[in-house]
Amino acid sequence: QVQLVESGGGLVQAGGSLRLSCTASGSTFGITVMGWYRQAPGNQREQVAGITSGGIITYNSFKGRFTISNDNAKNTVYLQMNGLKPEDTAVYYCFALRGDIYWGQGTQVTVSA
Repeated sequence: QVQLVESGGGLVQAGGSLRLSCTASGSTFGITVMGWYRQAPGNQREQVAGITSGGIITYNSFKGRFTISNDNAKNTVYLQMNGLKPEDTAVYYCFALRGDIYWGQGTQVTVSA
């Protein structure tokens, strides 16, 4: 089993920045990909960004504003979000792929106009 704990969400004004962190614990050996999805009220969960354990970015739906990175020594993945917009308001979920997919509990990001 893999446990994921996110942090870094909060309330920010439009144009501001936030940095989300997600740390994996438990059976972390064999995790191939970690990353982020988000879900706004009334919307489906959507991909944000993913990165392999080797540091290869698998996708970034918000390239130019969001940057994903990782620190394998800390089993942690980061999402640096700049130029935030009100439409970025959502619950951001961390995931880890290790055969199965594991999810964090989510962290709320609210961007005010």
